[in-house]
Amino acid sequence: MARVFQREKTFLDPVLGPLERFIYRVSGINKDEEYDWKENVVAMLLFNFVGLLVVYALQRLQQLLPLNPQGMPAVSPDSSFNTAVSFATNTNWQGYGGETMMSYLTQMVALTVQKLRVGSDGMAVLALFIRGIARHSAKTLGNFWVDLTRSTLYILLPLAIVLSLVLVSQGVVQTMSPYVSVPFLQSRQTRVVQRSPIKLIAVGPAASQIAIKQLGTTEEDFSTSTRHIRLRIPRPSPISSR
Repeated sequence: MARVFQREKTFLDPVLGPLERFIYRVSGINKDEEYDWKENVVAMLLFNFVGLLVVYALQRLQQLLPLNPQGMPAVSPDSSFNTAVSFATNTNWQGYGGETMMSYLTQMVALTVQKLRVGSDGMAVLALFIRGIARHSAKTLGNFWVDLTRSTLYILLPLAIVLSLVLVSQGVVQTMSPYVSVPFLQSRQTRVVQRSPIKLIAVGPAASQIAIKQLGTTEEDFSTSTRHIRLRIPRPSPISSR
């Protein structure tokens, strides 16, 4: 991590170096420019504010967007705002049922990206703070955008990919398929059943979300976590017996 924030050479440079330069080029960032503490604070607040707006918009428009196999409607305005603020401030307030309220796109692009953002801009701010101590007589602390990009590319994303693959290898679900409908197993003592109850098992891109959630240092559980699968169970039909 020290090598990443000091811009020293790492073993990932041959792969991620061109991508890093491309990000700077398309976003108009001068990687050699440094800011004072006020400019870095403004950049950090602006980045988080834009993230808040994106999370809110994705929830409100998810019924019009792809990757919504269950046909989830738009999340209510109050719930959307509550979730957007919670993720922007990392206050870990979960007032929603993700697998019953949010599409795969919302879970991935809104919630998962915000979880990644929690770790990346947290490390970027810490790097700026450490430079402030080391450069007690200097007027600049570094560049928030560069630290944010490097913490994401060289630290969090590689770790998230490795951890996601480990989780998938152990059976954690990672799919874009619709939820799975499974009939209950009937007891052998049951003779006549008019209707077989069905349970709907929530699936989705869980492994990648869990990996980033753990790396983002938060305690909030994602909706598709295999530890928190909710079942939508219809009321069973009456069973007649002799």
